[in-house]
Amino acid sequence: MSTTTLDAKTHEAVQEYYGKQLSTSEDLKTSACCTTEDLPEKHKAILANIADEVMEKFYGCGSPMPLGLEGMTVLDLGCGSGRDVYLASALVGEHGRVIGVDMTEEQLAIAHKYREEQAKAFGYSKPNTEFHHGYIEDLAALGIEDNSVDVVISNCVINLSPVKEKVFSEIFRVLKPGGELYFSDVFSGRRIPAELREDPVLYGECLSGALYIEDFRRMLRNIGCLDYRVMSSRRISIDNPDIEKRAGMIDFYSMTIRAFKLDSLEDICEDFGQVAFYNGGIEDSPHEFMLDDHHLFKTGMPMLVCGNSAAMVEETRFGKYFTIIGDRSVHYGAFDCAPAESGTESSETAPGACC
Repeated sequence: MSTTTLDAKTHEAVQEYYGKQLSTSEDLKTSACCTTEDLPEKHKAILANIADEVMEKFYGCGSPMPLGLEGMTVLDLGCGSGRDVYLASALVGEHGRVIGVDMTEEQLAIAHKYREEQAKAFGYSKPNTEFHHGYIEDLAALGIEDNSVDVVISNCVINLSPVKEKVFSEIFRVLKPGGELYFSDVFSGRRIPAELREDPVLYGECLSGALYIEDFRRMLRNIGCLDYRVMSSRRISIDNPDIEKRAGMIDFYSMTIRAFKLDSLEDICEDFGQVAFYNGGIEDSPHEFMLDDHHLFKTGMPMLVCGNSAAMVEETRFGKYFTIIGDRSVHYGAFDCAPAESGTESSETAPGACC
C-alpha cells in the first residue's frame, strides 16, 4: 500500500470518528482529548458568548492562545466546530483576522453556521473569521500564501495527521518572519508501535498518533526551527482500563508548545551576556510575561537570557514590549538554561488531554 493510500485511509478514519461517531465531547472513550487547563477569566467570559452547539462539539487538549493577538492574522489548524476560532476572533479584535481549516465537513458546517451570530455577539460590523474545508498538510491548496500569517494555533489535532512533517513544513511556510506557532497536543515518551497506530479508536482518541517528543524536535530541526519552548506539560491519565491495557507502558503528555520562525536561533542556548527587560504593555499581562515554563519576566526586572530567548522577545511581535541590553558580538559559551525537552518530565498527571 502506498504512502498516499495510507494517508487517505487515516484521513477517512479520522473524518468518520469526528464527523459521525462522536456527537459531543461526552462520546469520547478516554480523557486524552479533554482540556484541564485553567482558563484566564477573560477567555471564560468570551467562551460564555459562544454558541452552545459550537462548545458541545469542541475536542481539545489545551488552551493554545498566546498573548499579544490584537490585530493579528491567526490560523487555526483543525478548527473543528470553531470554538478556538471564535475565541481568537474576540482576542484579535475587529481589525484582526482568524482563519479556520478542517477536513471534517460535519464540524465545519457548525462553524460556518455561527459566523454572523458570533460577529454580532462581539460587536463587530462584519465577521473577521473564515473557514476552509481542506487538509492541514496542504495549506497551499487553500490559497494560504507564504509569509502571510502572524500566529498559527492548533488544539489536539496535529497528532491526528498521518504526515506530520508536512504539517510543520506548511506551518513555517505560511508564518511571517518572526511569526509564532503556538499549539497544544498529545505527545509520548516513546515511539508508538505500528499496530497501535493502525487502531482507529486509539487514533481517534488522540493517543496512537501522538508524537514522540524527540521525533518532534527532529522534525522542527529538519525544517530549520532549532529551538522550541514548552509552556506547560502534564502527564495524561487515560481513565479507560481497556484502552490503557492496549496502550501498554507508553507515557502520554498533554503539552502546550511555542516555536518562532526565526533564522537567528541556534540548536542550544548560547550565552552572549544579554539582559532582557519586560517593559509591560501587553494586554492582560501588565506585571509579568511568561516566555516558557522556565522564563517568567517580571516587569522592569532585568533577566539574563540566552541568545535564543533574546531573539524570541526582540525579533517577534513582542519586541515593542522589551528592551534588550547587549548583542551577539561577544560569546561566553553555552548558557545554563533548562532544555525545552524537560517538559515531559513533569510528574503532575492530567485527568485529560480533547473535550
